Amino acid sequence: MLKPLELFIALRYTRAKRRNHFISFISLISMLGIALGVTALITVMSVMNGFSTEVRNRILGVVAHATITGVGDEGLRDWRTLAGMLGRYPQVVGLAPYVHGQGMLANGAEVSGTLIRGILPDEEPKVSDLGSKMVAGHLGNLKSGEFGIILGKGLADSLGLWMGDKVSLLTPQANVTPAGIMPRFKRFTVVGVFEAGMNEYDSALALMHLDDAAKLMRMEGAVSGVRLKLDDLYAAPRLSRQLSEELPIGYMISNWTTENVNYFRAVQMEKTAMFIILLLVVTVAAFNIVSTLVMVVADKKADIAILRTLGSSPRSIMAIFMIQGVVIGMIGTLLGAVGGVALALNVGTVVPAIEQLLGMKFLAAEVYYITEVPSEMSWLDVAKISGVSFVLSLLATLYPAWHAARTQPAEALRYE
Repeated sequence: MLKPLELFIALRYTRAKRRNHFISFISLISMLGIALGVTALITVMSVMNGFSTEVRNRILGVVAHATITGVGDEGLRDWRTLAGMLGRYPQVVGLAPYVHGQGMLANGAEVSGTLIRGILPDEEPKVSDLGSKMVAGHLGNLKSGEFGIILGKGLADSLGLWMGDKVSLLTPQANVTPAGIMPRFKRFTVVGVFEAGMNEYDSALALMHLDDAAKLMRMEGAVSGVRLKLDDLYAAPRLSRQLSEELPIGYMISNWTTENVNYFRAVQMEKTAMFIILLLVVTVAAFNIVSTLVMVVADKKADIAILRTLGSSPRSIMAIFMIQGVVIGMIGTLLGAVGGVALALNVGTVVPAIEQLLGMKFLAAEVYYITEVPSEMSWLDVAKISGVSFVLSLLATLYPAWHAARTQPAEALRYE
């Protein structure tokens, strides 16, 4: 079907002639439309990949890859034994115990609910990046028995606290006193402030030493669970299933994908919706090829009739116009792919230049935690987008090419 003759004629029809400049202009618009759509798709998908990766990294800077807890409220009393069992799994590169609870922090008239996490300062860096997120103090300031506390920056700001300040913590665990049942109350000293870059943690999370948290939560000698860091974060679901089957009864295993499932589903849904919306741009540009080829077929009816009388088959005629449309689509797709890859790889340079030109900041620091536009290009996305664009261009050629193949020589030459 793709003989040299058909290819030669199709390429000849693609080039401009003295009497069909308008058709060539429409062809150029079709190419540019496809190129623009493909460029936009590749760039937007890369930026969305970048934002997804950036937020995921920030979440995993606070949340462990996998977590093992006990069944019930008693927690784990044999976490060191569990740590020994986990040592035989090469995927586990870090492990740290923790105590989890809830409470209410009060500083004068300012009150805020908080999530309490008791940690071992020497072990915590093995499973999270909180040590590198400190804006004041450091994890080593947490010492057993001294009742120090490290607050998220948003939480500290809302309570008006900073290094060295005192804060009162009330917990749901009650004390029985002569005056009746009273909530547990303890004064802490702020020994550090962290900023993870996620409002969910910066405005609600408070860290303290594991021993202090265990006393506060009445879990002396036990921990809420063990947090794990893996060599491959994407292996967490598989390892969780493996641990569920191989560990003794009495342990519950979760991982970062299930703990944040709603967020990642929302990101995937947004990415899919954006892909479909921008694909419509490519679709409209691709179907401009239909109008281009219809005009070419009408302009070349006499040529088609002559080719038919010289022995060309309807299949050859169809191939000529399909090749012409495919050439337009292929050039547009290649231009778009090159432009999209170049733009996606240089978003970090292009966006600041546009911001400087317009005199505005797209992601203001006082509003957004992510102030730079990240980009993470995936060659698989580039291949998918280019492939879809090429297929749409090919489909757009079918009707005009089929219509040209049905041209009857006698009818076409009747008025010539």
